[in-house]
Amino acid sequence: MIEEVRNIPLKDLVPFPGNPFSINEDYEFQRSIELYGAISPIVVRPIDGGKFEIVSGHRRAEATKRVEGVDRIASYVREMDDDTAIILLVDSNLHRKHILPSEKAFAYKMKLEALSRQGQRTDLYATCGRVVHKSRDMVAEDESGRQVQRYIRLTELSPQLLQMVDDSKIAFSPAVELSYLTKKEQSDLVETIDSEDRTPSHAQSIRMRKLSNEGRLDIDKIFEIMTEEKANQQEQIKLKTEKIKDYFPKGYTPKQMENMIFKLLEQWQRQRERNRDAR
Repeated sequence: MIEEVRNIPLKDLVPFPGNPFSINEDYEFQRSIELYGAISPIVVRPIDGGKFEIVSGHRRAEATKRVEGVDRIASYVREMDDDTAIILLVDSNLHRKHILPSEKAFAYKMKLEALSRQGQRTDLYATCGRVVHKSRDMVAEDESGRQVQRYIRLTELSPQLLQMVDDSKIAFSPAVELSYLTKKEQSDLVETIDSEDRTPSHAQSIRMRKLSNEGRLDIDKIFEIMTEEKANQQEQIKLKTEKIKDYFPKGYTPKQMENMIFKLLEQWQRQRERNRDAR
């Protein structure tokens, strides 16, 4: 069956409510539409008032609106319920090259909830919470159900912490651990991050989650953990082999050089102690 394509006025389009994917200005996309038009139709569904809700193609629609002289866009019009629309919305956007962790988190959550509701309606896997487990494995083709659930945990982060994840200031694994902190604890953590200009490591995040579970995490404990010196923040002295090899016999290995340096430092330290005692 060939699906009919309709040219719908841009003014009649309405964005999908709660769309988790950002719609940024894409001038390359706009230029392509100016030259060649929209290569593929968007997908919409009819809603009240003669309007059409965009299900797939938000970026194409926005780019088309910025093209001078264009007031319509090719569209597939499909009747579909909310859950079917959500699943199509998420699946049609997960192929993007650049997706923020927050976008993926809320998209996975929306799709999981839609799949779960579909399962409940058909009584499949609807007992003992199995619908959630079964649906979770179906959310993404290239990620396990466990990884999907870890992404969904990010939706429990405060907006400030989630923004830090999107900005790559907090890594994914620490962020998952921090999502188990209470809202008050997360607020205290943001305050500490701002004041100390430090972000938590994975190990620190695990410790904070453990203390939170025990009811022993307050702002003082967060400060104590966050101000600890991390192993990768400790100052190190690095000597390049090329710069020091001429001071050692030919054929010395880096390990032999290291041993000799420590031996000479010990001799130097003993000489300093003897000189101090002689004063």
